[in-house]
Amino acid sequence: MSESIKKVVKFGGSSLASAEQFRKSAAIVLAEESRRYVVPSAPGKRFPEDEKVTDMLLDCHRLASEGQDFSARLAAVRERYEQIRGGLGLAVSLDEAFAAIEENLRRGCSRDYAASRGEYLNGILLAFYLGYAFIDAAEVVFFDANGVFDGDRTNRVMGERLAQARNAVIPGFYGALPDGSVKTFSRGGSDVTGAIVARAVMADLYENWTDVSGFLMADPRIVREPQPIKLITYRELRELSYMGATVLHEDSIFPVKLAGIPINIRNTNRPSDPGTMIVPSADSYGESVVTGIAGKKGFAVVHIEKDMMNQELGFGMRVLQVLNDMGLCFEHLPSGIDTMGVVLDEKAISGKERDILAAIAEATEPDHIENEKGLSLIAVVGRGMIKTPGTASRVFTAVARAGINIRMIDQGSSELNIILAVDERDFERAIDTIYREFVHA
Repeated sequence: MSESIKKVVKFGGSSLASAEQFRKSAAIVLAEESRRYVVPSAPGKRFPEDEKVTDMLLDCHRLASEGQDFSARLAAVRERYEQIRGGLGLAVSLDEAFAAIEENLRRGCSRDYAASRGEYLNGILLAFYLGYAFIDAAEVVFFDANGVFDGDRTNRVMGERLAQARNAVIPGFYGALPDGSVKTFSRGGSDVTGAIVARAVMADLYENWTDVSGFLMADPRIVREPQPIKLITYRELRELSYMGATVLHEDSIFPVKLAGIPINIRNTNRPSDPGTMIVPSADSYGESVVTGIAGKKGFAVVHIEKDMMNQELGFGMRVLQVLNDMGLCFEHLPSGIDTMGVVLDEKAISGKERDILAAIAEATEPDHIENEKGLSLIAVVGRGMIKTPGTASRVFTAVARAGINIRMIDQGSSELNIILAVDERDFERAIDTIYREFVHA
């Protein structure tokens, strides 16, 4: 492998949960010289009943903020790291780091600071184990005074700093506000950090190592042994992530997308598996014209009917203005000549249904308006659908054969996806039916 090739490697919490997992992760990094920059998460669960270190640290913060004794919980956190350190035989002390954490907890540190220490401590251990430089994320990842990520400054400073380090470990999940205090990304934010590092060094590849061998075409809890997705575009990934396919933090797409850097999702426990490659674009598609199928429950639809709606200037704008005034976002907006459907999150409108209907009725004077709850949305996504006639027909026919009633259909102009609404009781069966139509037909 050419030395000019640069890879950024991110390891999830399960990949660094114990000394054994540390060894696996380190072996992966050291197997290729191109894996120059490593982004660790905090230790995750070692077994189902175990606790994530981040949750333990947040509990320490809760106890401290309530004026209660947190020493036992912090000692349990330290024991997790001592087990890793001792299991690896590392001659590095964490005394100073834990003394600082304890002192800051007593002084009333922020919740973000407490949450970030899991990545910080794992970064120290991993850097020492690999023999890489340790770079505190607070020194190279920046937020503005409003807590908004400062991408330009981060990209510049991190790029300059990493240009001076052949190999480095940068903890994930956090950065710093202008006053130097710690600010975290949302949960799963280590994925974001990895992508930020990849962009800053203009990496050839961003490898995201986790406990699964990439994306699957469907949820394995619904479909038995679904096939893996070998290649997926950023756009397809976003569509599937929106509908609940959760392997990669959605926001982590954007830094690498800006730079056109591909992402490879890999399995730490099965490093020989090729995983899923996420690329800016692709002309070809695999054995199936459908890349993936995903869905979510818990939606409601406001059905609006009015003769000649399509000729009434500003009709849709007035509906959206009502939603805006009530602080609501719509999920989808399928429409016909005399009808409009507004798909909303059930939780977001809970207790507001009558007010929403009344406000829309006042703004638009419809012939009929009603709210329907208990729906689920299913997205059939695939770049192959654009060039393959009859894909929509196959979806609808398969669902109809299964005796499932489709309550709504929505397809974007890109033809990248087809979204259907079905009753929640039919959700799992509909996904399984569509999968079998395209994979096992």
